[in-house]
Amino acid sequence: MQTIEIRDAQSGNSAKVLLGLGFNCYEWNVQFDDGTRDLLWAEEGFSTGEKRPSGSGIPLLFPFPGRIGHAQFKYDGRTYIIPHDPSRPHALHGFIFDRPWRLVEESDAKVTAAFQASVDDPSILNCWPSDFAVEATYEVVGPELRFSITFRNTGYDPLPWGFGTHAYFRLPLHENSQVGESVLTAPVDGEWKLDDMLPTGELVELPAELSLSAGQQLGDLQFDTPYRLSVTEGEVTTVVADPASGRRVVQEFATEHFPQAVIYTPGDRQAVCIEPYSCVPDPFRLEEKGIASGLRVLPPGESYTMGFVLRAEEV
Repeated sequence: MQTIEIRDAQSGNSAKVLLGLGFNCYEWNVQFDDGTRDLLWAEEGFSTGEKRPSGSGIPLLFPFPGRIGHAQFKYDGRTYIIPHDPSRPHALHGFIFDRPWRLVEESDAKVTAAFQASVDDPSILNCWPSDFAVEATYEVVGPELRFSITFRNTGYDPLPWGFGTHAYFRLPLHENSQVGESVLTAPVDGEWKLDDMLPTGELVELPAELSLSAGQQLGDLQFDTPYRLSVTEGEVTTVVADPASGRRVVQEFATEHFPQAVIYTPGDRQAVCIEPYSCVPDPFRLEEKGIASGLRVLPPGESYTMGFVLRAEEV
């Protein structure tokens, strides 16, 4: 399994990306005063390609983030069935997070790779309305890990799509701290209620004390929850912080690209995920109900670019 390492010469910070498994950035090593710390969590042995593809690093979720109920949906008068893990009732996280990508360009601090359904796995064309191509770039610049991605509709029909990222931020941020002391900050003001892990369409306004906007100590809290972001224009900032050491992992992205976010705490509590989503999970069923999900449609030949920045801070 090919791993590509990129490194910023000035800071010494680096990242590792698994080209053969979803172009997943599974390490982000940052230099602090007391040494180097990997701020992303990945299961031991993940670089072999034999571990769960969506369970480590930064899985890239396209053309749908989250779940598609019962692994099927209707679009433009046709029913599409998505192959999925038979041990799970719903399809999960799209087609690009668990397949090999192709290297496009590599330099010391930056790497770009691509995936196209008709080229890299034509079977996808049987279960989605149009062909698509994806090109993404990671770059390490000082304390930042920068990511951009462009989607193109390379087919002949409209391409419905959603995109999300699923970064596993390692906890705790300092070896002498406790996981429960970590503080999460995310500007959310509404929770999408779930039934069988699928949004019902009910959006519940959150009281101020549950909004996470002012920061919430993780404690024993467990999350696997989709939220609406309260920021309607400009940049969104989420933070995972360790108050004792002053270390923070800041995530920045544009709300026009990502108006939703899922917060998830894996059962082993070695990480926390604050996942920006362009749409609500299971969007086709919500749209059938007349509920705006954020599902987007890309006409043939057109493209769309978005991204995020992760930044390590010590305040």
